Amino acid sequence: MKVKASLLVKKVPNRTEFQQLAELRIREAKIAFDNGCFEGAYYLAGYAIECALKACIAKRTRAGDFPRPPNEIGQIYSHKFPDLFRHTDIEAMRDQEMKKNEAFDRNWGVVKDWSEETRYLTSIPESDARELLNAITDTENGVLPWLKKLW
Repeated sequence: MKVKASLLVKKVPNRTEFQQLAELRIREAKIAFDNGCFEGAYYLAGYAIECALKACIAKRTRAGDFPRPPNEIGQIYSHKFPDLFRHTDIEAMRDQEMKKNEAFDRNWGVVKDWSEETRYLTSIPESDARELLNAITDTENGVLPWLKKLW
């Protein structure tokens, strides 16, 4: 199937689109995991968190749009969670949640080590993919459900 050229136009997603992308990527991660594609599951699960953090950043802007890429705010275009958290207004809330909720603290400990560089790995153990997916999606203490309350 050929992708329409109009779909390939570079556009920065807005808040709603980042929220939708986070949901889509975590759904794709679960499908990949269930089909034994642990490398894809790991990468997509982390990418869901990246999109969720960018939705939190976009919430702070006019009309929920993600800011355009002027040089002085280049870090919001990062894939690194610490960079992205610095540009949200929820970093202190996360730290507070980690202090009072041991399970969330453990889950964040797993999630924080994700890197976009995992897209180049040809082997990720099933256990690592499962641990990341669980840390992200746990309904009571998962990182994604927590972020969704704030995005």
